[in-house]
Amino acid sequence: MPAATESTWTWAWAWWGTLVTINAINLILCIFLFIRSTKDPHPVDARYQGTMRMLGLVFLGVAFYRSIFVSSYLEQLAWFDSLLNSSLWIRFLAIFAELSFAGLIAKSLLRMNTDVPELIPAENRVAAFLQTRAPIVFFSCILIANFFATAATITKIDVLFAIEETLWGLAFLSIIPMLIMSLRKLFSYRNTAAWANTRRFRVLTIILSIFAIGYGFYSLFYHLPIEYWPSALAQLQMQNPEPAFQFGFQAVRDALLVVHETRDLNAWGGIGFIIWHTGYFSICGWMALFMMTGPVSSPPVEAGERSRAKARTV
Repeated sequence: MPAATESTWTWAWAWWGTLVTINAINLILCIFLFIRSTKDPHPVDARYQGTMRMLGLVFLGVAFYRSIFVSSYLEQLAWFDSLLNSSLWIRFLAIFAELSFAGLIAKSLLRMNTDVPELIPAENRVAAFLQTRAPIVFFSCILIANFFATAATITKIDVLFAIEETLWGLAFLSIIPMLIMSLRKLFSYRNTAAWANTRRFRVLTIILSIFAIGYGFYSLFYHLPIEYWPSALAQLQMQNPEPAFQFGFQAVRDALLVVHETRDLNAWGGIGFIIWHTGYFSICGWMALFMMTGPVSSPPVEAGERSRAKARTV
């Protein structure tokens, strides 16, 4: 395992230590919320809430591990010269974590539609389709993205990573219309009894709207056109691609066993890497903590409150 321990990144350990601390705290809070929720003698929906807390535990557990063993798949960069920092191993863990994160978002939004059926407009079939199908499209994009990311980790074909990141961007863009429609409806309950009942869903939609719009702009105007697609297309045009394409059993073996230890900021990708890695392993963790508690409306919005809210939005 070749090692390049020279570092021009003088604050690497301070950044790493801060990120590990954040994720350690997140994991402790996650375990606390997990244990507390299992002791609830009268859960609103035991199956739904049980699924949400398991998804949260998986995501935050893997996030803690990955905050320690920082990895970059294409070049197989590693924070430590250890098989625990293997690119393919961490990519395998990331499959479960990313699908758990997507599951938390999708199930929260589907639950919101169930608890507040007025969000699904009967008079507008297009809006109703967006409201009910967007969470499924979102999850499907993340699921497909993981196939591309895993294949790219093994083959070193950078365009597969570019497709993966494009799918992530499309996933969050796909739920923006639903979130905006949901916010409009939820805020129409102001000054009614339903206002208090839907508080957690308002918080959910505000958080997801800010994140989805922010990620969408980041993806469309920086992440994809500057960081990913130019280098991916350049690799395809090289006579001798760097890194070299790999296939077959040897490619799997190398992705699993070869690590390149470094803490050189330029090697990791500069400030773009810092922005992505810091945001993913902090903001996403805080979102997961909120969603793993299973946002619900209690009691469900009454029909009378719905009709009064509808009258105010007409």
